[in-house]
Formats: sequence, structure tokens, C-alpha cells
Amino acid sequence: MQQEEIWDVAAARRYDTPGTGMFAPEVLTPAVERLAELADGGAALEFAIGTGRVAVPLAERGVPVTGIELSGPMVEQLRTKADEATIPVVMGDMATTRAPGTYSLVYLVYNTISNLLTQAEQVECFRNAARHLAPGGRFVIEPWVPELRTLPPGKEATVWRADAGYVGLDTYDVLDQRVVSHHFRFDESEEARLYRSPHRYIWPSELDLMAQLAGFERESRHADWSGAEFTAESRSHVSVYRLPPVTG
Repeated sequence: MQQEEIWDVAAARRYDTPGTGMFAPEVLTPAVERLAELADGGAALEFAIGTGRVAVPLAERGVPVTGIELSGPMVEQLRTKADEATIPVVMGDMATTRAPGTYSLVYLVYNTISNLLTQAEQVECFRNAARHLAPGGRFVIEPWVPELRTLPPGKEATVWRADAGYVGLDTYDVLDQRVVSHHFRFDESEEARLYRSPHRYIWPSELDLMAQLAGFERESRHADWSGAEFTAESRSHVSVYRLPPVTG
């Protein structure tokens, strides 16, 4: 399954959930505030900008934002909120596509690096971030922590959410660090709708090595955008990597 097939018109239309889920103020506001702080008065580049969930409020905070995005339908949805002059977008793969200009901040949020399905592509994503940054610039990434401790021996799947009208489960290939997320939505009828997406999960230590290969040093790691301590029980993390500043 190709990413272009996943992020189609139907996916773009259902992606935005204003005020709830990843669009809830308690989720979105701390992320925007932290990114504005890390931009430090400079311009920002968002890898996989999508429908502008983060870019639009960040631009409203006065941070110039440019995006890279693979999906045309997702950008069309973004264009209902901001025009090209306000938030320019370059179409292409976040691992290889070059946006014009130099930035003080590149960011990649909400597990999206896992959409790159090989380690080599993920390493190239870090290198692409470094290519866009001025000396001392930062790359901020928000991935989830693989929940393999919840995977019973001999089993390949875990149910990570079960609500009225929704069941989410992941099937694991632990040899290749692959996951397929299955999202079942249903009502009182006998039919259910299934949406699936493939991912490659990354351990935090592996992420640090990818950063090192691209010339970054880790500046911080927290469990969330508000700065909570990252622990062995954390389900995700916000990691900030920085290029060395110019010296001498």
C-alpha cells in the first residue's frame, strides 16, 4: 500500500476533527506554543504538513511556515484554511524533497516519520531536515514508543483502543519493525468500515542514532509538548535535535 493511496480524497475529508482528538485545544495548543518558542523568531518548515493542523495556528502566531506534502488531497483541504502566499507548500516526499530557503526549525509531528517504511528512508528524512536548517537550527520530531510489552508471546496483534463505535488494533512484524494499524468504525448496522495504514516504528535510541548520522545532537526529550518527563512508561515523546552552531 502506497502513501498516496492512503491519503486520498476520502482520507483528507475525514482527517480534520475540529475541537476533538488531535485537534483538541489541550493537544494542539501546547504543540503550537512549543514550536513557536523553538523557531526562535525564524521560519519553520513542516514535513508532511497535511491539512495544516499545526501549520495554520503556528502561522497565526507569526511564525512563517512552509510545508512539504506528498498528498494532493491533503493540500487541497489545507487550501480551504490558508492560501499559497500564507503557507507555501512544495509537493513531494519528506525524505528527499527540497523546499526553497533556509529555516531555523524543521518539525515532523504525530508519528508521521513512521509513514516512511524503511530505516534508510527514515535516515534520509533526518538528512533532509539538516539540509534545510541554518547552523544551530532545530529538528523536532514527535513519534510514538512501540508498545511491544503489551504484545503477548506468540501473538501478532494488540488492541490499543476500544470505544463505542470504534476499535483500533495494531498487527506487528517484530523482525522488520513494521506495524499495520487497523481502524474499525461501526454503528448499529451489521457493517463496519475498515481503514488501514502501514508504519515502521523506531526506538528512541535508534532515533538518536539517525540524528547523529545527519549531524544533529539531541537537545531535549520529553513525554509531551508541555515538557513532562520522559519515562519508561511514556507512550510517545517530543525530541528536539540541533545542528551545531557556527563557531569561531
